[in-house]
Amino acid sequence: MTSTAYVHHEAPIAHTVPGTDGSRAYWVDASTLAWPPELVPAGTHESSLSLGLLTSPTGSVGLEEGVLRLGDDGYEVPLRLVGALDEDVVAAHPQLEGYLALSLLDETGAPRLEREDVEKLLTGQVAVVQRAAAGWVTAFTGVQTWPVIDRIWGETAAARDGSAPLGTWFEDPDGAPAFALWAPTARSVTLLTWDTGDPTGSVPDVEASPVRTPASRAAGTWDGRWEVSAEAASVAGVRPGCQYLWEVTVYVPDTGRVETNLVTDPCSRALTRDSRRSVAVDLEQRALKPTVWVENLPPVVAHDSARAIYELHVRDFSAADHTVPAALRGTYAAFSVDSAGTRHLRALAAAGIDTLHLMPVFDFSSVPEDRAEQSVPEIPAGATAASRRPQAAIAAVADRDAYNWGYDPYHWMAPEGSYAREGRQDGGARTREVRTMIGALHGMGLQVILDQVFNHTSDGGQGAHSVLDRVVPGYYHRLDAAGRVEGFTCCHDVATERAMAERLMIDACVGWVRDYRVDGFRFDLMGYYSTATMRALRHALDEVEDDAVGHPVFLYGEGWEVNEASGSRHVRRAVQGQVGSGPDGGFLHIGTFNDRVRDGLLGERFLSDRRVGQGLATGAVVDPNEQEERSADAAARDLAWRTKLVQLSLAGNLRTVGGPGYGHTEAAYGDEPVDSIAYVEAHDDEALYDWLVYKLPSSTTMDQRVRAQILALAAVTLGQTPCFWAAGTELLRSKSLDRDSYNSGDHFNAIDWTGQDTGWGHGLPPAERNFDRWLIQADLLMREDLRPGPEDVAKAREMALDLLRLRRSTPLLTLGSAELVRERVSFPLSGDWSVPGVIVMVVDDGGGDLDIDPALDGVVVALNARPEAVSVRVEELTGRYLMLSDIQRTGVDDVVRGTRFDPATGELTVPGRTAAVLVEH
Repeated sequence: MTSTAYVHHEAPIAHTVPGTDGSRAYWVDASTLAWPPELVPAGTHESSLSLGLLTSPTGSVGLEEGVLRLGDDGYEVPLRLVGALDEDVVAAHPQLEGYLALSLLDETGAPRLEREDVEKLLTGQVAVVQRAAAGWVTAFTGVQTWPVIDRIWGETAAARDGSAPLGTWFEDPDGAPAFALWAPTARSVTLLTWDTGDPTGSVPDVEASPVRTPASRAAGTWDGRWEVSAEAASVAGVRPGCQYLWEVTVYVPDTGRVETNLVTDPCSRALTRDSRRSVAVDLEQRALKPTVWVENLPPVVAHDSARAIYELHVRDFSAADHTVPAALRGTYAAFSVDSAGTRHLRALAAAGIDTLHLMPVFDFSSVPEDRAEQSVPEIPAGATAASRRPQAAIAAVADRDAYNWGYDPYHWMAPEGSYAREGRQDGGARTREVRTMIGALHGMGLQVILDQVFNHTSDGGQGAHSVLDRVVPGYYHRLDAAGRVEGFTCCHDVATERAMAERLMIDACVGWVRDYRVDGFRFDLMGYYSTATMRALRHALDEVEDDAVGHPVFLYGEGWEVNEASGSRHVRRAVQGQVGSGPDGGFLHIGTFNDRVRDGLLGERFLSDRRVGQGLATGAVVDPNEQEERSADAAARDLAWRTKLVQLSLAGNLRTVGGPGYGHTEAAYGDEPVDSIAYVEAHDDEALYDWLVYKLPSSTTMDQRVRAQILALAAVTLGQTPCFWAAGTELLRSKSLDRDSYNSGDHFNAIDWTGQDTGWGHGLPPAERNFDRWLIQADLLMREDLRPGPEDVAKAREMALDLLRLRRSTPLLTLGSAELVRERVSFPLSGDWSVPGVIVMVVDDGGGDLDIDPALDGVVVALNARPEAVSVRVEELTGRYLMLSDIQRTGVDDVVRGTRFDPATGELTVPGRTAAVLVEH
């Protein structure tokens, strides 16, 4: 390696040197850096500039009043400005289009730095200086090194494809574990271990001095991994079930110095309480395989587009369930006892829910796992329905209590400890707890979907809950053009398009399927992932799914477009229409939430006054509320558009069907019905019942509110795509108008499965996220007539279960293919024949070579959102003998039994706010 001494110009300059506000240069491969053109002074010819790569093992290089100081160990390597970046570099990193290329090759093409030199430089500070012809510094900036780290280490086959192991593994079930950590920029790595005497590692933190074992670079062409072999671990006395930490000595650009970090393993499969230490556990040992998990295999789902998904938070499920033993409330174990909650889940499964979506159960950082450290809010007794006092009590302890949704990842591959029973939060005990829960759910007839959040971490840099940045600083998180960590997802955005971030994501998902028999995943803010990453994930899951669960792993997520300033926009994103089952989706078969049908049913969702802008299910045109100020024509046009959105969803939301626009794109985006997930409510935003409180006229009776709730659910349940319910929606669940209850405690979130308390009137929701609506909310919460009674909940429950029974009663409601949908599904009241507030969908089975349901010749789904009964003539149905489904004819809803059809005239009469299913035998 050669270097060039720099003759310092001691005269300081008065102006701020461009580039000093961050890291604006990129090191893209071993011989090339990318230089932002805006750092070239205007009017300056490139040939008059000289540039150099500055480096210091200790971070001593810097500017002082415009004068470059190399410090005691800094030096400079000349760079040549050679024009535009190569096309292949820009293709790999589109955000660098227009950047200039700086070469580390000399004039003869010989490298000034060999690979080992580059590797050494990357363990210290790197910066670039630009000088004018006279030697004055005209730019100085740090360097983003993640591209070259990927090129040298991350993109090696063994590192990226998983064949080079990370974390811990057992070559001999009875022998010592082996360890590996990917830390290519570290100066040194040491393994610290504590013996537990328990192969499952299910003991609290051991109070003793650790055994220190130096890690060595993996053999062969180094791929960035530091290893402690099983042999070396055995010699050191390391045994299965040991607790461990990595001691990583690494230069940290954020602090400008070399740090020695004690850090848990990013690939931890087990942890001690509060994630203080990782635990080396062989998950294959018999002690961690409960009988219920071994014997209860995943149930069969007919096909993915027929899925009925139920979204549930672990703590919401049992925190307020007094039929669960007190010690088990809010835990994984609550799913394994006979209780009001488990009886309700069995009833849902018997009716038609086949998939349970659990909100995050990976290790997250926002809840203390030690029960003794959890604060309990002191909710004042006797508070009124619109009191401010309950939310104030919750806010006082919100970051220290037992509640959070958990969308703040700490360790992706290990279970969360706060949901484990007291005394079972450590090591492999958590694994047994989760496996017991999954086995119990499988035994109920429910497949299990886990929520995954790879788009961000809860912390970064040298933060207390930072892991990735304390191992490989500056690599895992997505940086902007100045080298600042992006936070468009709420926290520290993870660049899953980078090789080893992608591998963490894939390894985590594969591990949950292989080690826990998870049936699928829901991805938070999936649009921040690339389609290439999702394809790699799909292929990796294909390799394990048959042996692990016996069926294809089901994938779906939030396919929203990303913030246009995000660096993730430089890759093809996993958004609606780009991850589905056709050519545009790369045949990835990944579903995305259909916000079109949600907005069609609810109306406007983003206005400060939630009452403004009704939708199909909330009274638009047919039952306007007191806030309706639009002209009759404008309101009618808006309802017609929203009705089309709902019709599209009922027919699979298929792009080939055409239909209205939605924002700047087409509303329909699916290639197959499975590509869209129909929903009207999820955990975020207000509960469906609360939306109806806002949107329906204030004089609407409770009976009509119940009917509107069931009508909205019917519109997503009786269509051709997978349907999705938020937990408790069938029980008129309310969160007292809270728009975002992620940290609102059990008081606003816990579910009463007995139907005595829906959650309405628990006080004003937390001010942090709701204060601007408090005046409106207070008026509504004080209205006792808006509080559903147990009889209202009981009726809603049975009507909702009937919807599930209807969906399951005939394959005509879940045809499963775009071809069949186009052939069999029609809407005879569309276009000029439309009636405001009314949808009639016909699914035929009377012709063609394929008899889909031998028992039926057709099904008609009729939705009447009007408060009064409506009669419509459907000429296409004249002469057909349709009758109300037996499920509704014998069900709890006496109103729907007023549905009538006259085959002679084709006249169909549907009661007000009713979803009716008619069949032809």
